[in-house]
Amino acid sequence: MAVLDDYVTDVLMRDLVGHDRRPVSFLVYLWLATEQQRRNSVVQVSYQELSENIGISKSSIQAAVTWLARRKLISATKENATATPRYTVFTPWRDSHRAGRPDARPV
Repeated sequence: MAVLDDYVTDVLMRDLVGHDRRPVSFLVYLWLATEQQRRNSVVQVSYQELSENIGISKSSIQAAVTWLARRKLISATKENATATPRYTVFTPWRDSHRAGRPDARPV
């Protein structure tokens, strides 16, 4: 059973929703982090699928993904321009103690 890290609700939610005024970014982060943990792997999903799973417009999803990448909370990679993105979710508050170590990796 996966447990939500306290930092996500105690700090990150307030930061993304209150300070950045980007509540959709929090929802996207939460969904991707949960899905990555469930799969134990990166998440390959289209904007359309994210939109349907979260219940938010595709354009809002695109803006949220851009913001999360800028904040270095996720990375999005594609094999080519038209490929479905692969998302890796990061937990810098948890991983910072491992910085510089070879085993440091995303969630």
